[in-house]
Amino acid sequence: TSIGRTGMDVPPVFAHDVTGVTDSVPGVIDKSAVAFPIDSLSSLAPGDYAVQAVLDTNIDLKSVNAPGNFYSAVTKLTLDPARSGIVRLALTSTVAAEQLPPDTDVVKYIKIPSKLLSDFHKRPIFLRAGVVLPRDFAKEPARRFPLRVRIGGYGARFTGVGRLMSANSEFRKVWDAPDASQFIVLHLDGDGPLGDPYQVNSDNHGPYGDAITQELIPYVEKTYHGIGQPYARVLDGGSTGGWVSLALQVFYPDYFNGTWSYCPDGVDFRAFQLVNIYEDANAYVNRRGFERPAARELSGDVRMTMKHEVGLENVMGAGDSWTLSGGQWGAWNATYGPRGADGKPVALWDPKTGAIDKSAVEHWKKYDLRLTLEQNWAALAPKLKGKIHIWVGDADNYFLNNAVHMLDAFLSKATPPYDGSIAYGPGMGHCWVGLTERQIQDQKAAAIAAGAPRR
Repeated sequence: TSIGRTGMDVPPVFAHDVTGVTDSVPGVIDKSAVAFPIDSLSSLAPGDYAVQAVLDTNIDLKSVNAPGNFYSAVTKLTLDPARSGIVRLALTSTVAAEQLPPDTDVVKYIKIPSKLLSDFHKRPIFLRAGVVLPRDFAKEPARRFPLRVRIGGYGARFTGVGRLMSANSEFRKVWDAPDASQFIVLHLDGDGPLGDPYQVNSDNHGPYGDAITQELIPYVEKTYHGIGQPYARVLDGGSTGGWVSLALQVFYPDYFNGTWSYCPDGVDFRAFQLVNIYEDANAYVNRRGFERPAARELSGDVRMTMKHEVGLENVMGAGDSWTLSGGQWGAWNATYGPRGADGKPVALWDPKTGAIDKSAVEHWKKYDLRLTLEQNWAALAPKLKGKIHIWVGDADNYFLNNAVHMLDAFLSKATPPYDGSIAYGPGMGHCWVGLTERQIQDQKAAAIAAGAPRR
């Protein structure tokens, strides 16, 4: 549970790329290992520690607790780098094979093979999702329902629908209300070979957008009585899900009938958090020579810097690089960036120095949503009319409000008008939503009713 946490007070993590580990050939962690948050194993303060080893072997799911990963028992030791010695940790346990949670009357868990992604990765790849059935699904077997596609924050797993439908959740209260509109909810999965796949086509993650729209959604609509028409599909999500929901609407404008996007990840790469990828020379240091923050408290105090956060991802990624970390920055880079000759994502900036590689920037432009909209507005405007709705706190902890303001500056003056909405929460952080769950549900239902064919 400690791996992946940031902060100067987190338990130290050390990593090394290993091959051919067997009972007689150990993997070795020594002073050459990558370390976080300290510089190296040699810098470890003497004292009593609880120590555990993990061997990451799952190439299809990047989370530390992915099925098939090996781990040792937690061992309590007194460690002092100034004294020589060897600590042996045996990888005696394996994370259990994946097993879907049991279905209930209203919550279903699915895992289907994806031909599109399997062809891309050249091995079997599956699409996982959680489904919440409409309140009257069982009572009205002939009825067809609209689809609400939901995307969570970074790395949110499809199994989250179980918590979504817990007895006292606000979502469940709205869902059970007899006068509430009814939807099939499809919750996408936030894990893949390179971390969260961001659900769009990319050179590194593969054709996720096509897999979602051509394989997963048709399967769900057929299996669970969906209407199966563009007017009856809506999107929503926050943070990562905010970007994904907006991107899917923009990239598939005829397939969906509106997005409700909250605190979206950077929608304009002139403000990729605080980095202007087109003009800045360095991701870690701003033009005044100060380290650039990656997160802030509502008070404005710095929670962590980019160099610190990416430093953690360097430990988590093979080759001492954040590009293969499966973390937030690594997944962004895999989504937006080009694929190198070695088959790995090209780093937008150097893992150690933060120097930006301008040769990679051009490829990122197609995922700059403001730029995409601005360059293609004549064609996209009639398809997106009234479909874009965004909320963001104006003190967003990850500075995501800056990019939303840039997108707003374009959309507010776009011709023809976009007829959507962007709302800001003064003094509000990540992830502020200016509506109740019921209001969100009602807005979606109104958009579907307005788009339905007239008889």
